Amino acid sequence: MEKKISLAVIKRLPRYYRYLGDLIENGIRRISSKDLSEKMNVTASQIRQDLNNFGCFGQQGYGYNVELLYDEIKNILGLNKTYNLIIIGGGNIGQALANYMNFQKRGFNFIGIFDVNPRLIGMTIRGIEIYDIDKLPEFLRRNNVDIAVLTLPKNNAVRITPIIVEGGVKGVWNFSHVDLKLPSDIVVENVHLTDSLMTLSYKLNNEGYTDDIE
Repeated sequence: MEKKISLAVIKRLPRYYRYLGDLIENGIRRISSKDLSEKMNVTASQIRQDLNNFGCFGQQGYGYNVELLYDEIKNILGLNKTYNLIIIGGGNIGQALANYMNFQKRGFNFIGIFDVNPRLIGMTIRGIEIYDIDKLPEFLRRNNVDIAVLTLPKNNAVRITPIIVEGGVKGVWNFSHVDLKLPSDIVVENVHLTDSLMTLSYKLNNEGYTDDIE
Protein backbone atom coordinates (compact mmCIF):
# COMPACT_ATOMS: atom_id res chain seq x y z
CA MET A 1 0.00 0.00 0.00
CA GLU A 2 1.40 3.37 -1.01
CA LYS A 3 2.19 5.68 1.90
CA LYS A 4 -0.03 8.77 2.06
CA ILE A 5 1.83 12.03 2.54
CA SER A 6 0.07 14.88 4.33
CA LEU A 7 -0.78 18.04 2.39
CA ALA A 8 1.25 20.10 4.89
CA VAL A 9 4.39 18.13 3.98
CA ILE A 10 3.72 18.40 0.25
CA LYS A 11 3.30 22.17 0.54
CA ARG A 12 6.70 22.46 2.24
CA LEU A 13 8.57 20.55 -0.48
CA PRO A 14 8.74 23.50 -2.92
CA ARG A 15 10.22 25.62 -0.12
CA TYR A 16 12.93 23.02 0.50
CA TYR A 17 13.61 22.92 -3.22
CA ARG A 18 13.89 26.71 -3.45
CA TYR A 19 16.18 27.05 -0.43
CA LEU A 20 18.41 24.19 -1.57
CA GLY A 21 18.69 25.84 -4.98
CA ASP A 22 19.86 29.04 -3.29
CA LEU A 23 22.45 27.05 -1.33
CA ILE A 24 23.79 25.48 -4.53
CA GLU A 25 24.08 28.92 -6.14
CA ASN A 26 26.11 30.04 -3.12
CA GLY A 27 28.47 27.07 -3.36
CA ILE A 28 27.28 25.28 -0.21
CA ARG A 29 27.67 21.54 -0.65
CA ARG A 30 26.32 20.18 2.61
CA ILE A 31 24.09 21.42 5.40
CA SER A 32 22.72 20.10 8.67
CA SER A 33 19.01 20.03 9.47
CA LYS A 34 19.76 22.56 12.23
CA ASP A 35 21.36 25.06 9.84
CA LEU A 36 18.62 24.51 7.27
CA SER A 37 15.97 25.05 9.94
CA GLU A 38 17.46 28.43 10.86
CA LYS A 39 17.29 29.55 7.22
CA MET A 40 13.75 28.31 6.65
CA ASN A 41 12.17 28.97 10.07
CA VAL A 42 11.08 25.34 10.28
CA THR A 43 12.25 23.14 13.16
CA ALA A 44 15.08 20.69 12.50
CA SER A 45 12.90 17.80 13.68
CA GLN A 46 10.17 18.87 11.24
CA ILE A 47 12.66 18.86 8.36
CA ARG A 48 13.86 15.37 9.28
CA GLN A 49 10.29 14.08 9.62
CA ASP A 50 9.27 15.59 6.29
CA LEU A 51 12.21 14.14 4.38
CA ASN A 52 11.97 10.74 6.08
CA ASN A 53 8.60 10.32 4.35
CA PHE A 54 10.54 9.84 1.12
CA GLY A 55 13.73 8.09 2.22
CA CYS A 56 16.93 8.58 4.19
CA PHE A 57 18.78 11.52 2.68
CA GLY A 58 21.00 12.67 5.55
CA GLN A 59 23.81 11.17 7.59
CA GLN A 60 24.32 11.79 11.30
CA GLY A 61 27.35 14.00 11.81
CA TYR A 62 27.44 14.93 8.12
CA GLY A 63 24.05 16.42 7.34
CA TYR A 64 22.59 16.59 3.86
CA ASN A 65 24.38 16.59 0.54
CA VAL A 66 22.73 19.72 -0.84
CA GLU A 67 22.91 18.86 -4.53
CA LEU A 68 21.77 15.27 -3.98
CA LEU A 69 18.83 16.36 -1.84
CA TYR A 70 17.92 19.05 -4.37
CA ASP A 71 17.81 16.44 -7.16
CA GLU A 72 15.78 14.03 -5.01
CA ILE A 73 13.15 16.66 -4.21
CA LYS A 74 13.10 17.65 -7.88
CA ASN A 75 12.17 14.05 -8.73
CA ILE A 76 9.59 13.86 -5.92
CA LEU A 77 7.91 17.02 -7.22
CA GLY A 78 7.90 15.66 -10.76
CA LEU A 79 10.17 18.45 -12.01
CA ASN A 80 12.30 15.94 -13.90
CA LYS A 81 9.56 16.04 -16.56
CA THR A 82 8.23 18.78 -18.84
CA TYR A 83 4.59 19.84 -18.97
CA ASN A 84 2.55 21.57 -21.67
CA LEU A 85 0.22 24.26 -20.33
CA ILE A 86 -2.49 26.45 -21.79
CA ILE A 87 -3.96 29.59 -20.24
CA ILE A 88 -7.71 30.13 -20.56
CA GLY A 89 -8.29 33.82 -19.94
CA GLY A 90 -5.85 36.23 -21.60
CA GLY A 91 -6.39 39.18 -19.26
CA ASN A 92 -3.97 40.68 -16.76
CA ILE A 93 -3.40 37.54 -14.66
CA GLY A 94 -3.09 35.27 -17.69
CA GLN A 95 -0.60 37.61 -19.37
CA ALA A 96 1.42 37.98 -16.18
CA LEU A 97 1.71 34.19 -15.86
CA ALA A 98 2.72 33.83 -19.52
CA ASN A 99 5.45 36.45 -19.01
CA TYR A 100 6.95 34.75 -15.95
CA MET A 101 10.14 33.10 -17.22
CA ASN A 102 10.77 30.87 -14.17
CA PHE A 103 7.92 28.54 -15.13
CA GLN A 104 9.77 27.50 -18.27
CA LYS A 105 12.97 26.98 -16.28
CA ARG A 106 11.06 24.51 -14.12
CA GLY A 107 9.74 22.60 -17.14
CA PHE A 108 6.32 24.24 -17.46
CA ASN A 109 5.89 25.29 -21.10
CA PHE A 110 2.97 27.49 -22.13
CA ILE A 111 1.86 26.58 -25.64
CA GLY A 112 -1.34 28.59 -26.06
CA ILE A 113 -3.63 31.22 -24.55
CA PHE A 114 -7.39 31.44 -25.16
CA ASP A 115 -9.84 34.29 -24.75
CA VAL A 116 -13.17 35.64 -26.02
CA ASN A 117 -12.03 39.26 -26.39
CA PRO A 118 -11.50 40.07 -30.09
CA ARG A 119 -9.00 42.80 -29.11
CA LEU A 120 -6.74 40.15 -27.57
CA ILE A 121 -7.13 37.38 -30.16
CA GLY A 122 -4.10 37.23 -32.46
CA MET A 123 -1.77 38.94 -30.00
CA THR A 124 1.33 37.12 -28.77
CA ILE A 125 2.70 37.15 -25.24
CA ARG A 126 6.37 36.18 -25.17
CA GLY A 127 5.81 34.28 -28.41
CA ILE A 128 2.62 32.55 -27.19
CA GLU A 129 -0.40 33.27 -29.37
CA ILE A 130 -3.80 34.20 -27.97
CA TYR A 131 -6.47 32.13 -29.76
CA ASP A 132 -10.23 32.47 -29.97
CA ILE A 133 -11.81 30.30 -27.25
CA ASP A 134 -13.84 28.56 -29.99
CA LYS A 135 -10.60 26.94 -31.17
CA LEU A 136 -9.96 25.29 -27.79
CA PRO A 137 -11.50 21.85 -28.55
CA GLU A 138 -9.51 21.50 -31.78
CA PHE A 139 -6.31 22.68 -30.08
CA LEU A 140 -6.75 20.07 -27.35
CA ARG A 141 -7.24 17.35 -29.98
CA ARG A 142 -4.08 18.36 -31.85
CA ASN A 143 -1.81 18.96 -28.84
CA ASN A 144 -0.89 17.06 -25.71
CA VAL A 145 -1.94 19.49 -22.98
CA ASP A 146 -1.08 18.44 -19.44
CA ILE A 147 -2.32 21.46 -17.47
CA ALA A 148 -4.99 24.10 -18.07
CA VAL A 149 -4.57 27.38 -16.21
CA LEU A 150 -7.91 29.09 -15.61
CA THR A 151 -7.78 32.86 -15.19
CA LEU A 152 -11.32 33.75 -16.18
CA PRO A 153 -14.55 34.67 -14.33
CA LYS A 154 -16.11 31.86 -12.31
CA ASN A 155 -19.19 31.41 -14.51
CA ASN A 156 -17.01 31.05 -17.59
CA ALA A 157 -14.71 28.65 -15.73
CA VAL A 158 -17.64 26.38 -14.93
CA ARG A 159 -18.78 26.40 -18.59
CA ILE A 160 -15.31 25.63 -19.91
CA THR A 161 -14.63 22.60 -17.69
CA PRO A 162 -16.47 20.02 -19.87
CA ILE A 163 -14.23 21.00 -22.81
CA ILE A 164 -11.13 20.57 -20.64
CA VAL A 165 -12.30 17.15 -19.46
CA GLU A 166 -13.15 16.02 -22.99
CA GLY A 167 -9.77 17.28 -24.22
CA GLY A 168 -7.81 15.01 -21.91
CA VAL A 169 -6.25 17.67 -19.67
CA LYS A 170 -4.67 16.02 -16.63
CA GLY A 171 -4.42 18.97 -14.23
CA VAL A 172 -6.06 22.34 -13.62
CA TRP A 173 -4.41 25.35 -12.00
CA ASN A 174 -7.50 27.32 -11.06
CA PHE A 175 -7.30 31.08 -10.45
CA SER A 176 -11.05 31.50 -10.98
CA HIS A 177 -13.01 32.30 -7.85
CA VAL A 178 -14.92 29.03 -7.82
CA ASP A 179 -14.30 25.49 -6.59
CA LEU A 180 -14.67 23.34 -9.68
CA LYS A 181 -16.26 19.90 -9.75
CA LEU A 182 -14.08 17.71 -11.95
CA PRO A 183 -13.58 13.94 -12.33
CA SER A 184 -11.36 12.40 -9.69
CA ASP A 185 -8.63 11.60 -12.21
CA ILE A 186 -8.06 15.33 -12.91
CA VAL A 187 -5.85 17.02 -10.34
CA VAL A 188 -6.89 20.55 -9.30
CA GLU A 189 -4.88 23.19 -7.47
CA ASN A 190 -7.02 26.18 -6.50
CA VAL A 191 -5.41 29.61 -6.11
CA HIS A 192 -7.90 32.01 -4.54
CA LEU A 193 -6.08 35.34 -4.44
CA THR A 194 -8.68 37.07 -2.28
CA ASP A 195 -8.51 34.23 0.27
CA SER A 196 -4.75 34.72 0.52
CA LEU A 197 -5.16 38.48 0.95
CA MET A 198 -7.81 38.00 3.65
CA THR A 199 -5.46 35.60 5.45
CA LEU A 200 -2.82 38.33 5.39
CA SER A 201 -5.43 40.75 6.79
CA TYR A 202 -6.10 38.35 9.65
CA LYS A 203 -2.40 38.09 10.47
CA LEU A 204 -2.07 41.89 10.46
CA ASN A 205 -4.89 42.16 12.98
CA ASN A 206 -4.15 39.18 15.25
CA GLU A 207 -0.79 39.09 16.97
CA GLY A 208 -1.34 35.66 18.48
CA TYR A 209 -1.59 33.65 15.27
CA THR A 210 0.93 30.87 14.60
CA ASP A 211 1.97 29.42 11.25
CA ASP A 212 1.03 25.76 10.88
CA ILE A 213 3.89 23.34 11.50
CA GLU A 214 2.60 19.80 11.16
